[in-house]
Amino acid sequence: MIDVLIVDDSLTSREFIKHIFSTDPEVRVIGEAKDGDEALQFVSRRRPDVVVMDIQMPGMNGYETTRAIMEICPVPIVIHSTLAAPGQTDIVFQAMKAGAVAVSQKPSGPGHPDSRQMIEKLVRTVKLMSEVKVVRKFSRRQKQARPSDISTQLSQKACSGIDIIGIGASTGGPPVLQTLLSSLVPDFSTPIIIVQHITPGFLDGMLKWLSKHTEMTLVIPKTGDPISDGHVYFAPEDHHMEVTPARHFLVRPIPSENALKRPITHLFSSMAQVFGKTAAGVLLTGMGNDGAIGLKEMKQHGAVTLVQDRESAVVFGMPHEAIKLDAATYVLSPAEIASYLNLLGQRKTAAP
Repeated sequence: MIDVLIVDDSLTSREFIKHIFSTDPEVRVIGEAKDGDEALQFVSRRRPDVVVMDIQMPGMNGYETTRAIMEICPVPIVIHSTLAAPGQTDIVFQAMKAGAVAVSQKPSGPGHPDSRQMIEKLVRTVKLMSEVKVVRKFSRRQKQARPSDISTQLSQKACSGIDIIGIGASTGGPPVLQTLLSSLVPDFSTPIIIVQHITPGFLDGMLKWLSKHTEMTLVIPKTGDPISDGHVYFAPEDHHMEVTPARHFLVRPIPSENALKRPITHLFSSMAQVFGKTAAGVLLTGMGNDGAIGLKEMKQHGAVTLVQDRESAVVFGMPHEAIKLDAATYVLSPAEIASYLNLLGQRKTAAP
């Protein structure tokens, strides 16, 4: 049974959402809160499996309440709001930055042509997110980058220069990608390839959001496109993306019958084969184990491999799987990863 807390200042909305969940035998509403203070008190006492949270509320809004819960007593939070309509990507990624694991548009009432589809999506999202094992976010003592320590670590590893960087992320990934890209030095030129598990329809919006925080060029490549310096490439939704020895992309749809879609591992594996020790791999927050095996392969081929640490990851699933496989050269916070990437970029420039 999945225990749910509904947080919404509208009694009508709370009753409607409660009715939706009452039709599913696997979901049970154990409480309601009309504002952020009530939500914090309830979560501290009862620890629901999932919190379904509105954005617009008196006092603390949904973002502030989400951040407070994730700092004090983290549980999976699904933001549901009329503001989260298609195209409102700033709303979606602001919610994720606050610590929400998913965002869903508030279902319309009976009679609306999309009502049933929206209701089914909300229930499906809550069930899926109940399986997410979140960890504490926004620690009061955030780990800061230690450039001198990182430089020492780098000097201890023979490295002739990094030609390419691969990054994999899932749940909680977009805010970390924002941190990494915004922290890179202005003249950072090493190409970056990213696979971010994301709901279909949101990739273009994520790129527009991230483009506000970096001077690098953000691109969704097609087969045959060359890999160019100063660019950040994102795998298309539901596609495998590989790199070729000629420094071009090979992009192919993931077969629908492929139940185990692991696009991060697919990318990392191709990078290991083509670039070997001149590549760097980064695995960030996310549920599941995508990327772990691929990162291990990169490490075996001499690549530098970085994994996000437990303290900063919203979901420690993918990083934890990589650590268990001994796939990580270093386990670092996002700020430390950014500093390390800057150092690797400098080493590339200095390499003969």
